Parts: sequence; C-alpha cells; structure tokens
Amino acid sequence: MAYRVMLIENDRLLLGQLAKAVEEADGFQLVARYQNANDALGQGKMFSPNIILLNMDAQDGATLMEKFIQAFPEASIICMSERSQAEGVSSMIQAGAKGFIIKPFTSAELKASVETFAKSGMEVDSHVMTFFSPKGKSGKTTLIANLALALGRRTHEQVGIIDADLQFGDMMAFFNLKPKATIVEAAHEIKFMAPITFQGYFEPVNEYVHVLCGTTTPNLIDRVSIHGFRNVVNMARNLFRYILIDVPPGFNPTSIEAAELSDTTYVISMLNGGYEVQHERRALEIFKDWNDYDTRVKPVFTRVTPCNSDSKHRLEMELGEPVDAIIPNAYQVVSEAANNGSMAVDIEPDSELSQSVNRMAEKIIGHHRIRWDKP
Repeated sequence: MAYRVMLIENDRLLLGQLAKAVEEADGFQLVARYQNANDALGQGKMFSPNIILLNMDAQDGATLMEKFIQAFPEASIICMSERSQAEGVSSMIQAGAKGFIIKPFTSAELKASVETFAKSGMEVDSHVMTFFSPKGKSGKTTLIANLALALGRRTHEQVGIIDADLQFGDMMAFFNLKPKATIVEAAHEIKFMAPITFQGYFEPVNEYVHVLCGTTTPNLIDRVSIHGFRNVVNMARNLFRYILIDVPPGFNPTSIEAAELSDTTYVISMLNGGYEVQHERRALEIFKDWNDYDTRVKPVFTRVTPCNSDSKHRLEMELGEPVDAIIPNAYQVVSEAANNGSMAVDIEPDSELSQSVNRMAEKIIGHHRIRWDKP
C-alpha cells in the first residue's frame, strides 16, 4: 500500500525541501502540501491522506493535534520539529500522534521512521516494568533476559531492555553484546534525538528484543543524570511495546526513579536460607505509599525449591500478601545456556525455569488462564 502524504510546514523553503524528500521516498506519494495548517484542515480531505506530516514548531501542539485527529480520523499523524525533547515527544504521542521526526529529513529517514512507528505501535500501549531487588544476587538479570525473549516470541512485538544498573550491569555480558553506544551516550545525547535515531543506541538480540547496555566501567555512573535517565525511558516508550528496566539493588536515585516511571515494579528476592522474605517485606513497605500499590507492585521469588503451588502458598502466608511469580533454582540450566551463548528459554524450552518464565510472560500479556502447576 502506498503512503498518501499531506505535508504541513510554515517555512516556504523548508516546505520545498521536505516535499522533495517525500516524493523521492519509495512507496510514498505527496498528495498535498500546505504552509498554513488551517488551509490543510479546510481543503485537505479531498486528497484522502493516510499520513500527515505536521509541523509542531511555534504552535499550540495539543490544540492543533486535536483538530487534525478530528478532521482526519483515518490518517496517521507524524509530528515534525527542528529539535527533539523526550518530554515533548511523549506529550505529542499521548495527544494522538503516531510518531515524531526531526526536520529536515531525507527520504531514507522518512521511510525508516514510518516503518519503525508502524512496527512498534503507539506509546500509550507500551508497558514499562522495573525489576527491583532489596539486595544483590537476586537472579533478576537472568529473569529479565529470559522474560524479554519470551515476550518477544509470544507477541511478536518490540521488546526493549534498559540496563540501568549503572555500575555493575550485566546485560552486556549476559547477551555477549559489544555495543557501539551505551546508556551513558543515550542519556547525554537524547535531547538532540528523535525516536528513530534513539533506536540505534539499542543493540539487537533478535528481531524483537533490543538492549540499551549499561556503563562499560563503574566510574561512569555520574555521566547518567536522573533527568537524562527519565528522558531515556520516556523516549523508549515510542519504540517498544514492552520495556524491562534492570536497576541496581537497594533504594537509590536510579531505582526509585525507574519505579516511579514504571507501570509495574517487580520486587525480587532469591531464597537462600536467610532473611530474604523479611527483606522482601521491608522493601514492599516502602512502595505501599503508592495509592495503586496493589496493582502496580508485584513480589517475585527466585530459587524456589520445589517450585510449585504449595511453595507459592507458603511464601504468601509468610509474606502476608500475594506473590506474583516464583522461579525455580536453575543454576545448571542457566550456566549451560550461557556457555552456549543462549538463554534458558531457548535451549531448554520445557525446563522448569522456562515454564515459570513463560507463565510470567503470559500474565504480563494478559492471559490469566495459566496455572502454576502443570496439568
């Protein structure tokens, strides 16, 4: 299907430059162009555009967006601006835009942007999850990596992992990645980026799962400000249906900010014969200040033996509230997978670990029919 494009740009010279880029893009047809948004609203319907490239500089973006959505309900609106700000992009998407692109752009950039937004969907459908642990060695990195693959495989949607353990993140090594850029560069440079540019900072694991790697050395932690990190998460919402954030253990500025930005926070503890349930309970108490705590915060225990409904019930009784998921002790499976450069859900899809991760993925997707015990 050819894209029928209507272009609205106030600057006459830039309008000509952008029109040429649209006309040279394979699969795109420029059906109308206007300098004045009101002219486009009044005259543009006769051209039946399915994509509207709308200039948002020096205008009341929310009001303008509302008018174009009402006038062209079947068209996808892509906002244009000379500079990107993550908060501004987020508000545009929330207002109804399908995407954002920095102008001027080339025909190749336009095509890549439209394909990216068509593949990733709208921001309002994204689901951001933070994986928090009261203490280290909780198994959360293993869980995140395998869960991301399970989500991608089941939904065929785009899944992004953000390694925000800024000193000792393991996601880079876990997937054996050699990133061209990390969260350090992304957080610093994001104010100059549109989503299509930002996507290049994520390293692909497969066609569905991408990773924004953590710092290469611990001393770079100060290079990632909380404001920059917040912008990274907000921009990622424009690219991925599911976003999984790995944060350092304990309460610190990064883990707190990630939890605040997330739709769901998983509080993870690894059972090791000590005081893990007590630590979990104390951590959960901090989150109970949230009005939506019951739906937004979910306890998870790893290294549970035996990993069955009886163990889950026992943990719930000890914890004093429902447990969202339990993950078995699967060190051997994880080690074997890592030695083969794979994930456990790939090399042993029928293992107890894989089944537990898949059940958790199903709950995230929205299918609640899966039981904890195999039938």
